[in-house]
Amino acid sequence: MLGSNQHADKVYQLTQEKSAGASSPIAASWRRCLTRYGLTPEDKRDPHRLTEAEFQEVLGQSGHVVEEAAGELDWLFGMVGRAGCCIVITDSNGVVLDRRGVNGEDKEFRDLGLWTGALWSEASVGTNGIGTALADGRMVTVFRDQHFLSSNIGLSCASAPVRDHVGRIVAAIDISTARRDASEMIMPVLAQAARDTAGRIEVNLFRRAYSRARIVLLDNQSHSGSALLAVDRDDMVLGATRAARLALKIDDAMIQSGIPASDILSETRDDRSADLLEAERAALRRALARNNGNVSLTAQMLGISRATLHRKINKLNLHGE
Repeated sequence: MLGSNQHADKVYQLTQEKSAGASSPIAASWRRCLTRYGLTPEDKRDPHRLTEAEFQEVLGQSGHVVEEAAGELDWLFGMVGRAGCCIVITDSNGVVLDRRGVNGEDKEFRDLGLWTGALWSEASVGTNGIGTALADGRMVTVFRDQHFLSSNIGLSCASAPVRDHVGRIVAAIDISTARRDASEMIMPVLAQAARDTAGRIEVNLFRRAYSRARIVLLDNQSHSGSALLAVDRDDMVLGATRAARLALKIDDAMIQSGIPASDILSETRDDRSADLLEAERAALRRALARNNGNVSLTAQMLGISRATLHRKINKLNLHGE
């Protein structure tokens, strides 16, 4: 691992080059830190910590995210916590909302700033898993001296953004380790764990937002299990996760204008009139059942004449049902 001065030299050198390495996501983040945020790698700065009042306000705004994430954080900690990893979830600005860690290692992570109420945006502490994942809107791994600040090069992080039911980034999941024996080979494993956890939280948030709708999982997609549609009783799409929007090439405007789920899921039949007859037959069966088979009451409820209802019953062959 590079020393502080060597690391600073590496940052300045790479951000001035025009090589392939200088165009990498890490180099792009370093450049933002220098030019947009006015940071220098030699800075001795800890993450900004919110006051208790500020933290409670932020927590109040993201409470539903923390609720839906709690079980997933427990699962993730059970998988990687004993390997010296700290698990955190932040809001969309990078404020740590909740965390999991081993008691014996809590002091080290608290000193590093991986604690509730700390701000891990790029503007606050430069290139880091949380801040860079939020800035780029994608999964990020930052291994040791890929961090911008020399003071953070002992950390290794894997972070994934979490999106809500309309695709907005509302949180980030981060797995960090400060173990000296951690190798770069472990990072893809941590990245996959973070990505999977973020996906499950997204599913939880989507189901929460559309708790009264039918949830449809897209089949045969290269996307994760978070490719979901929310569909109402009339087969109209109410909402779609970001993965589903990308897979089906739909957006808010299309959803608001009205999209039958069967159309975009390729479930349409050649005989549309048969579909309409089946829908009418099902509706009449439900109406008759609610009135215990009383034709007069059913006709009155539907706003049609008794004779019209009899004709529909004969046409749809509902006599024996």
